[in-house]
Amino acid sequence: MNKEATVYWENYWQEKKQTPPANYTAWQFGADPDTLAQLVYDGKKTATCSALIFYEVENEPLPIVGEYSVILDSQDKPVVIIKTVEVTISPMNQVPEEFAIAEGEGDGTYAYWWREHEKFFTEELKELNKPFQEDMLLVCERFEVVNK
Repeated sequence: MNKEATVYWENYWQEKKQTPPANYTAWQFGADPDTLAQLVYDGKKTATCSALIFYEVENEPLPIVGEYSVILDSQDKPVVIIKTVEVTISPMNQVPEEFAIAEGEGDGTYAYWWREHEKFFTEELKELNKPFQEDMLLVCERFEVVNK
């Protein structure tokens, strides 16, 4: 955790006059951290997803409902705090259109979401020597902004 994220986190809870939860994470969105963090800040992005295989390979825990995260920009500066409100695992080809739209990216259509995620996952999976598959499992997370 970087110092700026820690200070941002602590200040938020001090302003609320509450003791902060012991566990939280700080991270950037993968493809375009600045744009995606701004979409969250603006309230346009309320969901995100990643391939389950990436969690497995990196031995990362899955997101948990009720968990807080400090979202960072590309310079590791805090932008916003979110709280996870839903986590599901779904084959990519069964992700509902409503979820894809909640990701808030591009022109806001399911077609855009599919095209960009297929391109992103294809490139990332190449590094693992794995092919893209339409039914690959995705960890789908919904969140709400609690501080900006």
